[in-house]
Amino acid sequence: MTPPPAAPAFLASAGWAGADILPVAGDASFRRYFRVVEGHRSAILMDAPPPHEDPRPFLAVARWLTEHGFAAPAILHEDLAQGLVLLEDFGDVRLRETVDAEPARELGLYGAAVDLLVRLHDTPAGVEAPYDLAVYQREAALFVEWYCPAVGLEVDAAGYRDAWDAVLAPLLDGHRPVTVLRDYHAENLMLIDGGEGLGLLDFQDALAGHPAYDLVSLLQDARRDVPQATEAAMLARYRDATGAGEAFDIAYHVLGAQRNAKILGIFTRLWKRDGKPRYPTLCPRVWAYLDRDLAHPALKPVADWFAANVPPEKRGDPMQVAA
Repeated sequence: MTPPPAAPAFLASAGWAGADILPVAGDASFRRYFRVVEGHRSAILMDAPPPHEDPRPFLAVARWLTEHGFAAPAILHEDLAQGLVLLEDFGDVRLRETVDAEPARELGLYGAAVDLLVRLHDTPAGVEAPYDLAVYQREAALFVEWYCPAVGLEVDAAGYRDAWDAVLAPLLDGHRPVTVLRDYHAENLMLIDGGEGLGLLDFQDALAGHPAYDLVSLLQDARRDVPQATEAAMLARYRDATGAGEAFDIAYHVLGAQRNAKILGIFTRLWKRDGKPRYPTLCPRVWAYLDRDLAHPALKPVADWFAANVPPEKRGDPMQVAA
């Protein structure tokens, strides 16, 4: 990756003149990241170019998290007009690679991630917009907009929406909205402070919504297999810490199904629209999670729709299914 042309002047204005600018693995968005190194110090340069990206939501959530005792990267310098932000460097030690290399640490590290959510959910939500039915439906619709056409399916889109209305509407009341980071998983959790703390990344899309959502994001991870025993143990840990009961379990599976349907649409879009063929290869794992969630009795309207509209042979890697 080539740094943006404005990077040297931006870094000079931040007191990092002449620093080396090295590429860092990015994500599925238009954002790019670089490590800035000068002597013994380093920082992360976020390139969030307008009009595709707007770094202001990231900055707002990062500052809110920091103010409330959570480890978000410190904001060192910013130029919103050019979409450039200089951030604290959390290093390269992610929860994902750590657990993959040391499976014996899985329960301990996932436990720490669950405990962080317990603290987050005990903190009144910030000024985020609500995670309401319109947002849930817009996200779920990505499945019929992208996945279904890619695999040659003509489906009942109106029935799909009605099925989601039936299962999502009961989730909108009866809980205190919490800050939902929306992409809370093993590749966005950094081990910091010598491995004793968890640093948060990729939270710019935060909303105020149901506490089950980020737990689903963590335990039904599209990018790595989370053993069902680990998922069950972490759900029990969360319930024990919060007193969550049957209504929470229902919400967990409903939001799991909604999130996984959304991800299938997004990963297909990343392939078809953005030319990123890695993402469809993750879809079989997502389908496995979705099928498990659909087995819950609370999901019957949505499960019936899938049974009628998406046959088993159409469930998998959309590149392979389409071929």
